[in-house]
Amino acid sequence: MSRMSTQTESKTKLHGGRLVARRLKQHGVTKLFTLSGGHLFSIYDGCRAEGIDLIDTRHEQAAAFAAEGWAKVTRTPGVAALTAGPGVTNGMSALGSAQMNASPLVVLGGRAPAMRWGQGSLQEIDHVPFVRPLTKLAATAGSTDEIPGLVDDALATALRPHSGPTFVDFPLDHVFMEAEEPGPSAPLPDPADEPVAPVGLERAIALLRDAERPVIMAGTNVWWGHGEEALLRLVSERRIPVFLNGMARGCVPADHELFFSRARGAGLTNADVALVVGVPMDFRLGFGGAFGEAAEIIVLDRAEPLRDHPREPAAELYGGIGATLDALREGTAGLQDATGPWVKQLRGVEREKRSAETAELTDDRAPLHPMRIYHELGALLDRNAIVVGDGGDFVSYAGRVVDSYEPGCWIDPGPFGCLGSGTGYALAAKLAHPGRQVVLLHGDGAFGFSGLEYDTLARHGVNVVGVMGNNGIWALEKHPMEFLYGYSVVADLRPQTRYDTVVEALGGHGELVRTPAELRPALERAFAAGRPALVNVLQDPNVVYPRKSNLA
Repeated sequence: MSRMSTQTESKTKLHGGRLVARRLKQHGVTKLFTLSGGHLFSIYDGCRAEGIDLIDTRHEQAAAFAAEGWAKVTRTPGVAALTAGPGVTNGMSALGSAQMNASPLVVLGGRAPAMRWGQGSLQEIDHVPFVRPLTKLAATAGSTDEIPGLVDDALATALRPHSGPTFVDFPLDHVFMEAEEPGPSAPLPDPADEPVAPVGLERAIALLRDAERPVIMAGTNVWWGHGEEALLRLVSERRIPVFLNGMARGCVPADHELFFSRARGAGLTNADVALVVGVPMDFRLGFGGAFGEAAEIIVLDRAEPLRDHPREPAAELYGGIGATLDALREGTAGLQDATGPWVKQLRGVEREKRSAETAELTDDRAPLHPMRIYHELGALLDRNAIVVGDGGDFVSYAGRVVDSYEPGCWIDPGPFGCLGSGTGYALAAKLAHPGRQVVLLHGDGAFGFSGLEYDTLARHGVNVVGVMGNNGIWALEKHPMEFLYGYSVVADLRPQTRYDTVVEALGGHGELVRTPAELRPALERAFAAGRPALVNVLQDPNVVYPRKSNLA
């Protein structure tokens, strides 16, 4: 009997890396993004045993951005494993990005062994103090027994509103030692369970019910809060014009009669009531100044803000976004009867501004105007194509004219604005949705941060199509600096660099485009290549983006 008991006990003991992997698998994690590091071998062994795919990159920054990208396209935690010391520090930009994007990113760090701590082991550094300001949770496993519970906590905390990044590191000795696996953990938080905002609803309903010129300005937390269906119901049934930014793009299709983009200035400035959903009044909304002085602002989000609103709202709603939007819809019956003239006015503005873009969309100059690039690309994009932006002015133009028709189809760096995120995002997007087009929009400057990740795309058979606006400058800095000072410094790159041949050398397909006539055929060949591809389009460096928002 004693021998049987011993055998049973031995079967329940697993090494720390296996405990990590089993917990990840239990919570539905199927991919681990990483770059090989000895501190992580035990976790790799566990993932291999549990059937979790290991996706390795050429730089830890790309691994961490890929994990954030996975979170963005699936709305489940994206997980990266980064080796000790420089592996973790290389991933910190992605942690900062995830914090500002509310992305449920979980970073698992290697760590020098606890038994030798303080004696100068390889890559020995305490990650937690410098990671903590960027994360919702930052912890070190104190023993092998603690590992399953910490993984559970990291995943759950990342999803709990406001969602965001978490970090756990594992000392080398603890992650190689064995411990018993505890029983199943609690399910992860589900946004569908988030209740209607308990305070402010009556006031918000009254404001909307009396409005003549209401608008909705919706952002990323609509996506994280699974509120897209409720948003579409509110917009459609109460006939409220809607503007979208961030990950909310596509939550109302671009061809919906109540979706507007070019009329945003007129809509926000002239609205009498603005429902601001899941987006902070930061620089993108002029710190609240994008709305008219007389506008009554209703703020709705998943949880109370992490910083004070720069402009005092007339009503504040904090709770489940979907449930609260439905409650607002139910409480404002009849509003649709009052908004007709307002919708007609904005549609006229929208139509006029779109018509004014025709000349740029069909511009025949060479090197090309960025609007011509997007005009040609748009004709080839599927309705559910996922478009990833990684650049400055080139991607700003895309934000203006590339339409999104389904939720989760637009991914950009967000307010942290970190260049180099795109290849990781695109890698994850294509792995999550292998049957869909994934298009990566590069500035030539941004390509320098992570262009070697085309090797990663090629090795893993991930056929992303990259489109580069190659103007040979840091346009986002060069043009404003010349406006301010009459000159620019450190704002020039090598003109007409053959980044397409770099991609070819890394195992991909490359195209160089010098004239508008060459663009459509090059794009078609790229989509048909069966390999990761880059269409390197020479772009006119004298085109200045008509920027309206400022740094602060």
